[in-house]
Amino acid sequence: MSVQTEQQQAASRKTADRLPLGVYLLAFSLFAMGSAEFLLAGVLPDIADDLGISLSSAGALISSFAIGVVIGGPPLAVLTVRWPRRTTLVTSQAIFAASVAVGLLTDNFTVLLVTRFLCGLAYAGFWAVAAVTAIGLVTPDRTARASGVVVSGLSVAMVGGGPAGTLLSHFTSWQGGFWAVVALTAVGAVSTLVAVPATRAAEEPSVRRELRTMKQPQLWVVYAATLLSTAAYMISYNYLAAFLTGITSIPSVWVPAILTLFGIGAFIGLSIGGRIADGRPHHALLIGAAGILAASVLLALLARYAVAVVPLVLLLGVAGFVLNPAIYGRVFTVAAQAPTLAGATAVSMFQLGISLVPVLAGIALGAGAGLTSIPWLGAGLAVLTIPAVLVDRTMARNRAQNSQPGDN
Repeated sequence: MSVQTEQQQAASRKTADRLPLGVYLLAFSLFAMGSAEFLLAGVLPDIADDLGISLSSAGALISSFAIGVVIGGPPLAVLTVRWPRRTTLVTSQAIFAASVAVGLLTDNFTVLLVTRFLCGLAYAGFWAVAAVTAIGLVTPDRTARASGVVVSGLSVAMVGGGPAGTLLSHFTSWQGGFWAVVALTAVGAVSTLVAVPATRAAEEPSVRRELRTMKQPQLWVVYAATLLSTAAYMISYNYLAAFLTGITSIPSVWVPAILTLFGIGAFIGLSIGGRIADGRPHHALLIGAAGILAASVLLALLARYAVAVVPLVLLLGVAGFVLNPAIYGRVFTVAAQAPTLAGATAVSMFQLGISLVPVLAGIALGAGAGLTSIPWLGAGLAVLTIPAVLVDRTMARNRAQNSQPGDN
């Protein structure tokens, strides 16, 4: 075989290993829309001042968005199940951008609450259908990797989009960052319309079949693992700023850089998880849960030592996001007959896990437990995740034995 032929084959393998452009465009769109979620916390005091309301009242805007995501995704998935997926994606992006724009043009707090709720609905609908579309663009052996790339758009929003939008709002007004979100979402919608194929389900969609598929106990075991694992790493992340300054005694000027380490860890975790989740999903889930447990326990025990805490933040990000591609892979494997509704419910479980964080932390802090209790709570949630993963693995093996052999 000639050197040229070997080079051509190597180039061919490299090209075949690449994911389609559409997968990355979906990740960009999720980044654009997700930035609005993480931007709000940074400009909340400015919104409260501008509208003449209390900070606690302004905080309802965060809850309104979360409620829209949690309760809106599954019903929206049912309503749009017969639509071409590209149509659903672009429509949800248009509704999202329009809702953000309307909220920016009003000084009425009630209207702003409603638009945030609509944003949550559209966001959940896009996220679920984007994941389904992504796996439809690749071969079966790369589905978890493709969904992992799409979810990476959210981690970019967390690390880059939210802070960048907050910075822009600082130099303009609190609306400035959100106008940037509107513009980026519009770019994402046009890109989706132009470059993402108009994929459809392999067979005619059926609401009855999707609802029947959702009754599987195994699917809800996977959802339990989704909720618990998300809450396990997000509870420490959400209180990191207070933890770093109040317990570790790190100057506040360093907090953004350390939070960025979590995002870098998330990228690493998604890359690792995407590579192994297609072949060994339960390995990825168990490694992630064990990693969250270890990082959380060490954060609690070594809380006063910056030299230990800083790298542990990175490791927490890696462990937390190693799970995400595998979770999506398991959802779409178990609920292959209900990809749209199952995907929407998975998004709701992610958001519900995030929404439980302030409740659990509030109970602990209200009881006087102190900030070091936060990573201990994360460790406890990680421990609860492991049995859910093991139950899913057992059910998957039994299912394979009763049908045909498969690598679960």
